[in-house]
Amino acid sequence: MSRLGMLLQIAWRNLLASPINLIIGGLILAGTLLFVVVGGLLDSLNDSMARSVIGSVAGHIQIYSSKSKDELSLFGGMGGDPELAAVTEFPRIKEAVEGLENVKEVVPMGSSGALITAGNIVDVTLEKLRNLIKARAGSADDPRLARLTPEALDARISATRRHVRQIIRVLEADQKKALAILKDQAIDPDVVASLEKVSQDAFWDDFDQDPWGSLEFLENKIAPQVTDAQLMFLRYLGTDLDQFQQSFDRMQVIDGTPVPKGQRGFLIAKLFYEDQMKLKNARRLDKLRDATANGRLIASDDELKRFVKENRTQTRDIVLQLDDLKTAEATTKLQAFLKSTDPDLTALLSTFFDTTDENLEARAAFFYAELAPMIELYKVRIGDTLTIKAFTRGGAIQAVNVKVYGTFSFTGLEKSPLAGNTSLMDLMSFRDLYGYLTVDKAEEIKRLQQDTGAQTVTRANAEDELFGEGATIVAEATAGIIDEDKTFTGVGRRLREDDLVKRVYTDSEINSGVVLNAAVMVKDPSQLTATIEAINRLSEEKNLSIKAVSWQQASGILGQIITFFRGVLILAVLFIFGIAMVIINNAMMMATLQRTQTIGTMRAIGAQRSLVLTMVLTESVVLGVLFGGVGILLGTGVMAWLHQRGIPAPNDVAYFFFSGPRLLPDVSSGNLAIALVIILAVTLFSTLFPALIATRISPLRAMQADE
Repeated sequence: MSRLGMLLQIAWRNLLASPINLIIGGLILAGTLLFVVVGGLLDSLNDSMARSVIGSVAGHIQIYSSKSKDELSLFGGMGGDPELAAVTEFPRIKEAVEGLENVKEVVPMGSSGALITAGNIVDVTLEKLRNLIKARAGSADDPRLARLTPEALDARISATRRHVRQIIRVLEADQKKALAILKDQAIDPDVVASLEKVSQDAFWDDFDQDPWGSLEFLENKIAPQVTDAQLMFLRYLGTDLDQFQQSFDRMQVIDGTPVPKGQRGFLIAKLFYEDQMKLKNARRLDKLRDATANGRLIASDDELKRFVKENRTQTRDIVLQLDDLKTAEATTKLQAFLKSTDPDLTALLSTFFDTTDENLEARAAFFYAELAPMIELYKVRIGDTLTIKAFTRGGAIQAVNVKVYGTFSFTGLEKSPLAGNTSLMDLMSFRDLYGYLTVDKAEEIKRLQQDTGAQTVTRANAEDELFGEGATIVAEATAGIIDEDKTFTGVGRRLREDDLVKRVYTDSEINSGVVLNAAVMVKDPSQLTATIEAINRLSEEKNLSIKAVSWQQASGILGQIITFFRGVLILAVLFIFGIAMVIINNAMMMATLQRTQTIGTMRAIGAQRSLVLTMVLTESVVLGVLFGGVGILLGTGVMAWLHQRGIPAPNDVAYFFFSGPRLLPDVSSGNLAIALVIILAVTLFSTLFPALIATRISPLRAMQADE
């Protein structure tokens, strides 16, 4: 112990005796500080991204068919969605996987995309008028309209007709502007004639005599002149909605209600709902308010200036939604607010949307308090039935009608496009869209076979059954009028009448069909690798034909970003400490040569070579521990400061990687231990050769140096 104390005293005395030691210490301190800070940032980024991926759609582990052509990529790959084989025995797989010790539950999934169209304002208004007229005739599709009194129906029809006439006046004004700047040949005469016809009182005086013919004319001649219909790409995830919300606790329903357990339904991602389905003027106001709240200024920001310009010039969607009474009301309110006498609503709206940093909040508050209640802010409302059309796996087009129960988002990821653009659909509707045989379709086919007497024809007897004597398969077709009440019977009739919306499916029915993939939630995330190996081993033993991958691998290229940055960090650390090793080695060589007399004298008075070697190495360890420790303390201080302040997400994409608006980095004890080990290893390795040289210095060499 006394020997160690002596060596430490010598090391401490010689620590600051040479400026070379300060150079070596500075390199150790800088390298350690860099490793602690950058390593801590990457670890924090990895943890936050893990929370985003695991808490949104992936779970801890993803399983999918091992027969799939492509690797699973939940967020899509470079070539689009991966081509996955169907998992056809999901109940058996679910039972087997949930039997593993660390598995908490398995959530069935399948994702795809579709194009949906939100009709233009004329289509929507004319459809509303058609439904009202049908209700007055006693054949209402909407039970709410059937409960209205005749007086209430007449009042609604009158208001809707006024709205249509107001739209026609707006179209007439647009046409006059077009005629003023375009050649007559550029305007279709049929368009001019159609608008002129429906603008006359005579057309509307005769409307009730032939309402269906009048509506047909409006739908065929007037509606196509309004081109505000929007085509939107909708990405959706089919799943057991009730189990999904229980398993992914970051999911929160924002507007509306959750889909009732076991029923068909749809939840729209809140960010998608706001970005794609909200009135553009209102959405731009929202973005302007968010931007200015984060310190951006309209006066100096080109993007915000563009938002203001677009709001000023694109007011048509608002004008078309207002009937004559609402137009007058909106005009009066805007005149009072703007202190203007201009009677033109379009001009007033253009002036109103000329927002600045000073008037933005006041005008946004006025818009939502006074104008928004008069119009539809969203193209799809909560409670509406959404028609989704998509290509099946066989290439055919399939459509389903699903009720929109509400919107949702993942806590902390409200503004992340990666987590906020995927909506949720019940698993039964997903299977219909994807082209799989569901229990409903199987029941319908069976009933239709019974009702029609359809027979199964095999390849071997097809010719005899179809064309042989006494064939009963082919019947003579006769023309006739279709009786809708007799066309659909049994299951077919229930499907047509949308009973599927009311049907409650059992857990067995939901889980018995095919899925594309499934999320596996584990009890102990630290055992993730062992659990993946256990699932893959189980698949081989029980012939489940599934493959298990971690959340990072399942997230595709996104999951590899952290791995890439970690590799960059390792290369940077190797580069820095590689240079440090060379410099430390050379510096220690110089320091050893400068101490030739001292070391030789020690040898002359009896110091063994082992003592000299231990002395030099001890000095290196003390140097590394001292300056490395200072680097660790400084790095820990920097990380604590960053954690307290937070690193704001620079854009919406960063929200996903930061798992929220700010990254709160932290440093782990493991990182500190690794940093200390690297410091000691580099320092000892760099000084080993100079230390060996020091042991070879003889007393004679010391006396020669003295002379």
